[in-house]
Amino acid sequence: MKQISDRLWISPQIETGAIAALKEKGFAGIVNNRPDGEEPGQPAAATNRLEAEAHGLNYTHIPIVPGQISEDQVRDFQKVLNDSDGPVIAHCKTGTRSATLYAIGEVMDGRMSHTEVKELGERLGVDLTGATKWLQSHGYS
Repeated sequence: MKQISDRLWISPQIETGAIAALKEKGFAGIVNNRPDGEEPGQPAAATNRLEAEAHGLNYTHIPIVPGQISEDQVRDFQKVLNDSDGPVIAHCKTGTRSATLYAIGEVMDGRMSHTEVKELGERLGVDLTGATKWLQSHGYS
């Protein structure tokens, strides 16, 4: 797990058995940015949703196919963060897609400059080149 802000942490795939511990650590919600069936053995979003809700956690599935992020997906991600009653953990295979959604949203809303995206990636140890390319192709450079 890596902390991006006081409201957001990113993580690789969250296994169903680890969800109860997230509630104990103070998380209010989970955002799954991984499409179902991306890899054999990966827990289904529906399975993790049931487990999260059983432990009082909000659960949102915003599946991101690498290289195919839409503005609607970015806005949906931001809405989850803004509406949450506490910290959220977002995950995908490695955490990169979740960090990418965050970075794009921050630039779109003027809380971060496009030049700060690379620095954020370096701080987190994730490659945010995809976020930079998305922002450039959508006029945020």
